[in-house]
Amino acid sequence: MKNNLEYRGFIRLCLLYICFLVPPPYFAHFPHGHCFNSFSKLETQQQYQISGTVTDSYGPMPGVHVFIKGSNTGTFTDSNGEYSLLVNNKDILVYSYLGYHTRELPVLGRTTMDIEMQSEVTELQEVEVNAGYYTVKEKERTGSIARVTAKEIELQPIVSPLEALQGRMAGVEVVQQNGIPGSAPTIRIRGQNSLRNSREDNGNLPLYIIDGMPINSAPISGGSDMYFGGMDPLSTLDLSSIESIEVLKDADATSIYGSRGANGVVLITTKKGSGYNRKTEVEARWYSGLGSVSRKMELLDTQQYLELRKAALENDGREPDISTDYDLLLWDQDRYTDWQEELFGRTSTITDVHISASGGNATTSFRLGSTFHREGMVFPGDNHYQKVTTNLNLNHISENKKLAINVSASYGFDKNDTPAYDSSFVSRALSLAPNAPEIYNEDGSLHWEEWEYSPNLTNPLAAILNRTSTDLGNNIVANLSLSYQLLQGMSLKVNAGHTDLFREYKGLFSKDEYRPDSRDAQNHRSIQSLRKRISTIIEPQLIYRGKLGNGNLDGLLGLTYQQNRSKSLRVSGEGFASGALIKDLSAAEVISVSDNRNIMYRYNAIFARLGYNWKEKYFINITGRRDGSSRFGPNKRFANFGAVGAAWIFSEETFIKNHLSLLSFGKLRGSFGTTGSDQIGDYGYLDAYEATRGPGGLYPTQLFNPDYSWEVNKKLEVALELGFMWDRIHIGASWYRNRSSNQLVGFPLPSLTGFGSVQANLPATVQNTGWEFEISTRNISSKNFNWQTFINFTVPNNKLVRFPGMDQTAYANRYRVGHPLSIGLLYQYDGIDPETGLHRTVDINDDGRYDYTDRTVLKNLGSRYFGGVTNNISYKGLGLRFSMDLVARDSPGYHIATPGTISQQTADFYGAWQDPENNDIQKISLSNSASAAYRNYLLSERYISDASFLRLKTLGLSYGLPGSFLKKAKLRGCTLFLQGQNLFTLTGYKGLNVENPGDSSLPALRTITLGIQLQL
Repeated sequence: MKNNLEYRGFIRLCLLYICFLVPPPYFAHFPHGHCFNSFSKLETQQQYQISGTVTDSYGPMPGVHVFIKGSNTGTFTDSNGEYSLLVNNKDILVYSYLGYHTRELPVLGRTTMDIEMQSEVTELQEVEVNAGYYTVKEKERTGSIARVTAKEIELQPIVSPLEALQGRMAGVEVVQQNGIPGSAPTIRIRGQNSLRNSREDNGNLPLYIIDGMPINSAPISGGSDMYFGGMDPLSTLDLSSIESIEVLKDADATSIYGSRGANGVVLITTKKGSGYNRKTEVEARWYSGLGSVSRKMELLDTQQYLELRKAALENDGREPDISTDYDLLLWDQDRYTDWQEELFGRTSTITDVHISASGGNATTSFRLGSTFHREGMVFPGDNHYQKVTTNLNLNHISENKKLAINVSASYGFDKNDTPAYDSSFVSRALSLAPNAPEIYNEDGSLHWEEWEYSPNLTNPLAAILNRTSTDLGNNIVANLSLSYQLLQGMSLKVNAGHTDLFREYKGLFSKDEYRPDSRDAQNHRSIQSLRKRISTIIEPQLIYRGKLGNGNLDGLLGLTYQQNRSKSLRVSGEGFASGALIKDLSAAEVISVSDNRNIMYRYNAIFARLGYNWKEKYFINITGRRDGSSRFGPNKRFANFGAVGAAWIFSEETFIKNHLSLLSFGKLRGSFGTTGSDQIGDYGYLDAYEATRGPGGLYPTQLFNPDYSWEVNKKLEVALELGFMWDRIHIGASWYRNRSSNQLVGFPLPSLTGFGSVQANLPATVQNTGWEFEISTRNISSKNFNWQTFINFTVPNNKLVRFPGMDQTAYANRYRVGHPLSIGLLYQYDGIDPETGLHRTVDINDDGRYDYTDRTVLKNLGSRYFGGVTNNISYKGLGLRFSMDLVARDSPGYHIATPGTISQQTADFYGAWQDPENNDIQKISLSNSASAAYRNYLLSERYISDASFLRLKTLGLSYGLPGSFLKKAKLRGCTLFLQGQNLFTLTGYKGLNVENPGDSSLPALRTITLGIQLQL
């Protein structure tokens, strides 16, 4: 017994000793060896300074609120996660940050307290993903949802938020059509589903939603023809206000949107206030930089060009003639002009200023922000794109926590004076002869004399400098969300939203753009267009969350009432008496209206969701929707869509936990369902008439067909997600198959009917399958040094599965059953004819002519695979972030003109022509037979080249100033950053724009910006 008592006493002494040596609760870390400065401080109220570093699993945490419990005294951690504060030994410090568990630690005389904050959820649960009508933890989602956050978006010097998605999401392909700011990118989510893929009639547009408000995703037309793909409807959105962008891809994620989700859904969530009971925080950011064309073609110098021209005349056996060979006889033979440098070689300036404030009391939080963005252009003249945006977000919750109100509103104004020209301005820089005449006279006026030697050429700057273009846009997006808890676990919610987009374009065309000798036959002209899109939506919802057995049950029942009104007006005037009157449309002699439309679209739906998870291991999600659309006839307006998704977190099984210790997470999920599409023109089921130019007359423009109905897209997906080594390595693999049938197209009609086509359903089925892979790793994770890598890779496969009767439609010359929609129908190449020295292509049916029946070679011109890699590296206050994107595809080369004509040629062609061992070059000739052979060559398999590329899309370097400086400057944070965009591209493609190969569009600009971000 005595021994037992002595033993117990020894244990008590050990426990007491441990109490003095072991750190306080939550395992606060003390790097300086002893946590106390002296025992005397435990017994006094003397103030002294305490300091420390706050981290999470990724490294230092800036912006953590550190304050003394029960007082208003506090501070925020700086960009290195460091803080210092005057305290008493009996104080309790509170560490607070949104999304993390609040920590409370007694001071107890310590001078240093380094702590690690714990996320409110584990690594895989860290973020609640926006799934549209509901949110779901990343760990528990049954659907396919990709996400990027503000960190990947806000520092990029871009106009469209979609550009920030390039190379960052598996299954999501974003193509920047050209480098003009405000242009609409093309986005494809898991491929092309519809046969209709033109600018005017596109059935492949995804659904855009901003804070619950649907946005018309069709590019805005009617402005400068430089925007050949239209203007981006998201261009007036403030990138600094975006919290995250989620893309919904599979049936489980998209079917709750019914007919609007067939091509995927892009959800944009804006930033909210910093939280309740938070002091007002101010953030300011400024950056400025320069931009230039990221790529130019290698063309000929003057002597090389002249050598080609003279060879053509020699081979044709003729002498140069003034009327046709003025470049050899009248133009300077020693002059050289780099037309790419002259026409789009300017340096663009970029400036962006942002300021925001956020805070809140016990029941209300707010965020108010505004941004100014100005970006120059690379064309001659002083052309700019600029926008001003303001956004507001208010959140209020009643004291009893039953009523919640959220208001989000944004207003954007943009203005651009892009030249009133088209993409041929860029192509002229690629085709003008290097010895073409000067642009200016010595007195600075435009030079005309030598240009007049050519019947087809004119001074290339004449149109740019004598046309004025202004495009003004205003866009309001507002959303109100009201939620009230009716019963325990049951609430009533109402979303109401409104958008109002208005654009006004004015193009003024002075006749001074024409040669002086022809101006008298020309007129001053003007074009004015108005485009307006107004949309209103109301969605009442009943939401239930509760327990059922050993699991949780989520239910949702809602209605949608939406109305869209679009207006367009395009008026042109001609015959102004003077250039001074050109702005006044009423002064025109002739006024014509080419477009005047007022279109109403109504959409109603009822939708429901039922989700259940059992023991947080087994998940099922069922969604359904019944849609009604005014775009169909009275008997075809309604359709039903739905999906089921399921997931099994097998890493929670006891057997897995006991035998696979390296596997920290494992999930198998799958989904199947249907979505639909009503992406067609309005009133297509009605007879339509338009007024004749003469008074009192009407003529038919459209045939009546009330029987066409919805396109249907059936989606199937299976996916596996694995986490290893406490989720330091996370791997995801998905296989999907989407089948779109009952295609809505214009069915061609015989010419005797007087109509080219009628809106109808064709029995065609388009299939998209593919593999998506995602890998994320935390390569190094320590207090001072962190390195994360994110990789995504997609292998898509598009195919036209069936199309009965296709030979009787206009699509017979575009598609082939069993092949992708992106195929090129090409001639079979047969080398150089040894007798004529010209390209030879095969006349398959030997009928002596070349047409589509001879195009028997099929080449896939779509992406074979694409992906991206992102790395985030930080060391103390230094940060390095870079991303690369990869695309593998084939494409026709860029065609300039037949070699030997009065036009530029590529340096590659010249080098091959000079190579005596190269037998693939056609004889340089201007004969009709040489031109015909070269045209067929351009349409043959031989002209297809590899247009794959690897690009350094973004490179960012940042430095957070240390806490000692911030304290003196009374700042919460200060970060300096350097950002590069499109810095280099590795490719074998010889054309100008590798993103849009085969075209003469301007490539994305290479930009470098320098900026500073302050937190007050």
